[in-house]
Amino acid sequence: MEQVKIRRMTLDDIETVVAIEARAYGEHHWSDRSFYNEITNDLAHYFCAVDESGQIIGYSGCWYIFEETHITTLAVAPEHRRKSIGEALLVNIINDCRANKMKYITLEVRVSNTAAIKLYEKYAFTSLGERKNYYQDNNEDALVMWTENIFYDKFSKVFEENIKQLKVKIV
Repeated sequence: MEQVKIRRMTLDDIETVVAIEARAYGEHHWSDRSFYNEITNDLAHYFCAVDESGQIIGYSGCWYIFEETHITTLAVAPEHRRKSIGEALLVNIINDCRANKMKYITLEVRVSNTAAIKLYEKYAFTSLGERKNYYQDNNEDALVMWTENIFYDKFSKVFEENIKQLKVKIV
């Protein structure tokens, strides 16, 4: 089983994260200033996935607002996709939410991003609507997805079962 270390993102990580961001999202990606603003925001929690050699291979970020977490970004370097790294980053966010007593998780995702939608649905996110023309690069719609309370038994059972089947070990 492959291992991935997930740790807090630091200011020193921004250059590498922006390079992954550009490869993942093309010319309409977040800037280094955007990540700097996020990391220095008291509401924000950002993480890096690091392989065994110490290379950053993915990242995620979210905001904690009252009892709700809003996932702002999650990306994996293209050459590391389909290795459960994105899933490990999502699991890390959920575990961090639990540790910080956050009850609900929400996000927006492109309607065309079927891989991401399937991952979120696997973890009991449901779509509660769309934001029309949400993405500025092509006016694509976004699905708005939410979890129910992550401390409820229904969510916990799904989460724990998925953890058992995770194909990468989080260290």
